Amino acid sequence: MGKALDGVRILDFTHVQSGPTCTQLLAWFGADVIKVERAGAGDITREQLRDIPDVDSLYFTMLNHNKRSVTIDTKNPEGKQVLEALIQKCDVLVENFAPGALDRMGFTWERIQELNPRMIVASVKGFGPGPYEDCKVYENVAQCAGGAASTTGFDDGPPVVTGAQIGDSGTGLHLALGIVTALYQRTQTGRGQRVLAAMQDGVLNLCRVKLRDQQRLERTGVMKEYPQYPNGKFGEAVPRAGNASGGGQPGWILKCKGWETDPNAYIYFITQAPVWAKICNVIGKEEWATDPDYATPAARLPRLKDIFAEIERWTMTKTKFEAMQILNKYDIPCGPILSMKEIAEEPSLRQTGTIVEVDHPTRGKYLTVGNPIKLSDSPTEVKRSPLLGEHTDEVMAELGYSPEQISALRTAGAI
Repeated sequence: MGKALDGVRILDFTHVQSGPTCTQLLAWFGADVIKVERAGAGDITREQLRDIPDVDSLYFTMLNHNKRSVTIDTKNPEGKQVLEALIQKCDVLVENFAPGALDRMGFTWERIQELNPRMIVASVKGFGPGPYEDCKVYENVAQCAGGAASTTGFDDGPPVVTGAQIGDSGTGLHLALGIVTALYQRTQTGRGQRVLAAMQDGVLNLCRVKLRDQQRLERTGVMKEYPQYPNGKFGEAVPRAGNASGGGQPGWILKCKGWETDPNAYIYFITQAPVWAKICNVIGKEEWATDPDYATPAARLPRLKDIFAEIERWTMTKTKFEAMQILNKYDIPCGPILSMKEIAEEPSLRQTGTIVEVDHPTRGKYLTVGNPIKLSDSPTEVKRSPLLGEHTDEVMAELGYSPEQISALRTAGAI
């Protein structure tokens, strides 16, 4: 069975996380991803956060599966010729350099179009056009500039960044969609185009409900589903909402049995209106189902703090998994707070390929995240990340270079 992106060749000039996330996803879907790295060093994440001396770090291996690595000195004139040959053979060039870096290498959009008018050039940048477009951006900077941090945390504390890499990996996912869309349009036009995913834009896209709430706040001055209601004060901007769901169904994180010693003995509980009577029965507060102070969503909003405290008295008598089992019988929405250890050991995630064990020639076996998107006709096989320059000769041969020419280029320091 073929892969969804069979026949698509990606020239991967990405490093660290945002770009590699994008190109790894495309590789999982079957694209031939050729990762261009610096000889002797490669992607900086090969050596960052190492847990085994002189072995590619997990940071690198978990972001570069299914790729081929070539080392090219792009400052060497002969190396630049090799790169030009690659541009002519590839469908997409992906980069997350600092603004202007590709131009300074001599590969402006106009030059790339001369070499290959069908080439799609896809870029991750920190900001889009505007006052900050030349600024360097990392994960947490993107979370702050995209609106996530100001709306995360508790109202009496500072802004908080999330553990989910919504700035880096989130933007990489956005870019992958842009690339696939541009490839589809190319089938109609025959032309390449530029694709830009700015990290600020990607984070904001994932925070759209907060932009929704900003406009609601400006019109009404209050948002009743936020924990600040009815006793707290609302300012001019959307406040931090703790663990509130941010939607029409109030939710909160509650303690479960063992919380005193287990920092993850918690469950997320949503007081969904259609199952309110079932919730009342489960926690032993049957009278709330008909009590006018509790029977309707509007009546419950000013009393959410007390309601969740009563529900928590029940959840504290159960482990998070026991509570989950009971609540699911009644279609009460909830979810356990799973630690990374629990996720790593969850059999169902191994069976679906969401967690994958990979064997590496120098690292040995390690766990990684598999393809989160499952296609019935394009199953994903997660292959190990490449060693630095492992495929240089192989790719050069595909470009038409003879063994003697490859040897000469290596002697000249071009590859």
